[in-house]
Amino acid sequence: MIEIDHLCKRYGKFVAVDDLSLRVEDGEIFGFLGPNGAGKTTTIKAIAGLIKPTSGEIRIDGLSVQKQAIAAKQRLGVVPDRPFLYEKLTGREFLSFMCGLYGVPDERGRRASEELLRLFQLGDWGDELIEGYSHGMKQRLVMAGAFVHDPRALVIDEPTVGLDPQGTRLLKQVFSAYAARRRTVFLSTHSLATAQEVCDRIGILSHGKLVAIGTLDELRGRARNDGDLESVFFTLTQESVDSSRSAADDASALLDAVLLPDGRPESSKETQ
Repeated sequence: MIEIDHLCKRYGKFVAVDDLSLRVEDGEIFGFLGPNGAGKTTTIKAIAGLIKPTSGEIRIDGLSVQKQAIAAKQRLGVVPDRPFLYEKLTGREFLSFMCGLYGVPDERGRRASEELLRLFQLGDWGDELIEGYSHGMKQRLVMAGAFVHDPRALVIDEPTVGLDPQGTRLLKQVFSAYAARRRTVFLSTHSLATAQEVCDRIGILSHGKLVAIGTLDELRGRARNDGDLESVFFTLTQESVDSSRSAADDASALLDAVLLPDGRPESSKETQ
């Protein structure tokens, strides 16, 4: 379970997160959506204990991230949007390192590492240096690292970036299986299709404030919009489809001004 009570994070006069309160239950996949700059990553960093809130409290499985930091973090698995990997380690060595960080007993850690390498389709690459991995393989390895200590809650920022359709499908299956074990998944993504497919509830953040929360049907009711999640999202964040079309028209006009009909830049036109 993840509980956020009146979270606020300020940087000088700028308010990145403004009085955010929500609760994600055991067994729930929760989608955390919002435009760029809405405060999603700031919230995730606060949940992970990487930054200190200006005010408010965050609890993981009932433990305060601020007051019981180590115990709370031991119950949490985190996948950042830009993960760092020690690329001179092999995949198997990286998972062993992660087990050491979380104090996983040796035998249990070895067994978990092998199972996770197989689950995330990295079994044949376990002894290869990470520097030789593709982007998608690195993403799957980071995900495996978040599972080695069997956390009670998983927080993921943009999990499908760089993944092929097969890898994306695998992650969706893993999230569903994990939540079925009464674990919590807190998922931040720009992929509205992914959120619509896998999330039980969705919260939408805009300018640091939670503007809506609920199931897709509840969000549709609030937005008075029976469309898909993308359409509902734009309505609730006050970014209409018409404004998107206007932006597309502007982009088209700008390209018309600099490109010739055959697609060559105007500067490449031969002097007659």
